[in-house]
Amino acid sequence: MQDTSQQKVALITGAGKRRVGNAVAAALAERGYSIALHYNRSAEEAQETVERLKGQGADAAAFPADVADEAAVDRLFDEIIGRFGRLDVLVTAAAVWEFKPLEEVTAADVRRQFEVNTLGTFLCCRRAGVIMVEQPEGGAIVTIGDWATARPYPDYCAYFLSKGAIPTLTRTMAIELSRRNPAVRVNCILPGPVMPPENLPEAEVKGAVAGTLVKRLGRLENVADAVVFLVENDFITGVCLPVDGGRTIAGGGGT
Repeated sequence: MQDTSQQKVALITGAGKRRVGNAVAAALAERGYSIALHYNRSAEEAQETVERLKGQGADAAAFPADVADEAAVDRLFDEIIGRFGRLDVLVTAAAVWEFKPLEEVTAADVRRQFEVNTLGTFLCCRRAGVIMVEQPEGGAIVTIGDWATARPYPDYCAYFLSKGAIPTLTRTMAIELSRRNPAVRVNCILPGPVMPPENLPEAEVKGAVAGTLVKRLGRLENVADAVVFLVENDFITGVCLPVDGGRTIAGGGGT
């Protein structure tokens, strides 16, 4: 039986469905990481991904949790450590992204977005960080924000409020954890238009493309490659990297 006690382990939250987290899981598996794949409701998709990764030779397992629930997050990490024995990488891709005009946004809407997107990220980062500081090799955390918190577009007010906290959370965690173990690094990816919702009108898709400097949509792999870069470059920490085709600095309309 293969000894996996020293095999590096990556936890990717929100990786059940084939979105950013799922692509990150595949990229890290290709680099030899054992994969802890988190999901909330996408049990079937998560298990399909685990089987696919196993078929490619990776050690992988799926773990359910509501990241907004502190007790559930603690159980998640306990189960992962029980299964793999260590944690070297955390990527926080779990998020909710809901359309609603400003006039219809309720306190409950804002609260839920903060609970998942902000509090959930914090709870996972804190628990992962506490584990990593006890490892001589430390570890790497990559949070997932959003380019558009710099230039918000309409009808996603609660979402942008919650995602706007992620860069501050990232820098705070980078400082806090480095004081406990300088080998623990925390960085952030700010994705641009890489996977528009399936029901997004064609005009809005064209607007998103027009709003980039490269004049095309990105791919999930563009984000995954950037995550791998931040994981592997051990002299980068506290950085928020847009992966947006220049959308943050581009002029013109579009989302």
